Amino acid sequence: MEFHLEFTPKPFDTKITHQQKLLLIGSCFTEQIGNKLAHHKFRVLDNPNGILFNPISITRSVSSYISNKQYSAADLFYQNESWNSWEHHSRFSNPDQQACVDGINASQNNAHDFLRSTDWLLITLGSAFVYELENKAVVANCHKVPTDKFSKRLLSVEEVVAALEQMQQQLIAFNSSLKIIYTISPVRHLRDGFVENNRSKATLHLAVQQITQRSNTFYFPAYELVMDDLRDYRFYAEDMVHPNYAATNYVWKKFIATCIDEPSQGLMKDINSINAAKSHKPFNPVSEQHKKFLQINLDRVKKLQQQFPYINFEEEINYFSL
Repeated sequence: MEFHLEFTPKPFDTKITHQQKLLLIGSCFTEQIGNKLAHHKFRVLDNPNGILFNPISITRSVSSYISNKQYSAADLFYQNESWNSWEHHSRFSNPDQQACVDGINASQNNAHDFLRSTDWLLITLGSAFVYELENKAVVANCHKVPTDKFSKRLLSVEEVVAALEQMQQQLIAFNSSLKIIYTISPVRHLRDGFVENNRSKATLHLAVQQITQRSNTFYFPAYELVMDDLRDYRFYAEDMVHPNYAATNYVWKKFIATCIDEPSQGLMKDINSINAAKSHKPFNPVSEQHKKFLQINLDRVKKLQQQFPYINFEEEINYFSL
């Protein structure tokens, strides 16, 4: 008897190659995939604004990268002994106002340059709920400001589609060769409520279904892989909300098969082998056997460097050098 119905997503017609660049924006699930891509030596820029959940904040961040918006002290507010931005994650917050501005603008400049030449944009939508200030401005992060300062509402499908369409038009004008992958985070926002979370995810699903009818847009079903394929609390962290290590790895393997071309998959295996060698803990670091081990892996890394000069193996070469 089968106790598990495996879901195998249809491979993309156009796949990611290792030489291409990827910009990732969205929820914490985005960062998990981004870390794995970076671990395999893909050229990645992950969440220039920090973690973002709602479509309005995500699309607004993309627009700011295209225009290379520069922030000033007037764009910040002071709360909990730090300067903060309504459009950025708290990792940019700083007790020093100018340091906060400088950190945000450095990230803006980097994102603008990266987006101009990137090949893929991966957007992970987390929630269709938004928090608005009195002036109806949607905030990306509440920064622990008391909840009575905001009004909360669920976006309509039409609002999400309109925001994503406008963003895509701007992207085409800025980088016509860019391809976009949408995914919906499997992390449930149960603080909104069980029923409310399902309505939120449904809104995102319906909007993304419409938007991915366009050319150069794709959908990767991370949500379905966790909720319908794995479908078991064994695959969740202790909070019973976030997918655990095993679940993330499962989705990652499906992502590789669905989105990444076969030559790149082979290179990823070589890089993974080098990473495993770096993690090896020698019994006797000064033994001849360990020196031989280092030399063998140094030769492997140098060979890969010659074959793939666009990959930076400086750290590995320094590690294995005798």
